[in-house]
Amino acid sequence: MESRIAKPFLKWAGGKTQLITEIEKSLPKDVVNGKFTYIEPFVGSGAVLFWMLEKFPNMEKAVINDINSDLINAYKIIASKPKELISILQIFQNEYHNLDGKNNEKKAYFYKKRELYNTRNEELSTQAALFIFLNRTCFNGLYRVNKNNGFNVPMGSYKKPTICDTENIFAVSNALQKVELLSGDYEQTLNHIDKKSLFYFDPPYKPLSNTSSFNAYAKDVFNDEEQIRLRNFCSKLNVLKHHWILSNSDVKGKDTNDNFFDEIYADFSISRVKARRSINANPEKRGELNELLITN
Repeated sequence: MESRIAKPFLKWAGGKTQLITEIEKSLPKDVVNGKFTYIEPFVGSGAVLFWMLEKFPNMEKAVINDINSDLINAYKIIASKPKELISILQIFQNEYHNLDGKNNEKKAYFYKKRELYNTRNEELSTQAALFIFLNRTCFNGLYRVNKNNGFNVPMGSYKKPTICDTENIFAVSNALQKVELLSGDYEQTLNHIDKKSLFYFDPPYKPLSNTSSFNAYAKDVFNDEEQIRLRNFCSKLNVLKHHWILSNSDVKGKDTNDNFFDEIYADFSISRVKARRSINANPEKRGELNELLITN
């Protein structure tokens, strides 16, 4: 099982698997050819993290952070108690699959689990299992909370989704043994830099329209002021001579007069790369569009 390559254990809006080829082209050779620390302040589903861990076994260590403490709890439980997590997920999976064809009972089961998750009173392994269960069974694998931090995504229409991927959980647990796990504001990652550090930023994207925002991923909205604060943090890293790569939406592709990112990152290198959006309530809005990769 240890030889299996770890892959993201969650479905995630804006997951970066599709951008890895472009990210690889942007990697600073002087860093990745030696020993270095990899830091990902907005880890999400960890697609880039797991790729980096596999690609660069010479990596000194990795540090991941996310403001979503429920997400980081899931990482921590996978790292420390994979067998316990698997046993709970297998129960959820069996119970859920046994309700196939009993739509009302299946719906009641989902909403009962969602309610239980939102109490956040369960012990941490169960809380992590509920997090994964909801991710695998809710609409489009979205993670969205209201201002009280209540998860509010409705049930999806999957018949028998994989809720417990035992092999991958063990592979992820193995990969996470050299990873430090933090939860909170991304600026705290500055306390974990080494002589050679590489940051990859995948913040909540600036919405391309009023209806396309995934910013409800955490109870605090990541607005334009937050985007500018992040730019200031990147500028600080630049002064400290640390390498970074940042991805975001290409708002200029939607509105040619919108120079928001071109202006705030004018001192850095901006590339427009093709990406596919696969999570959208409207299937016609899933498809290819440009995203930004910005580096120093």
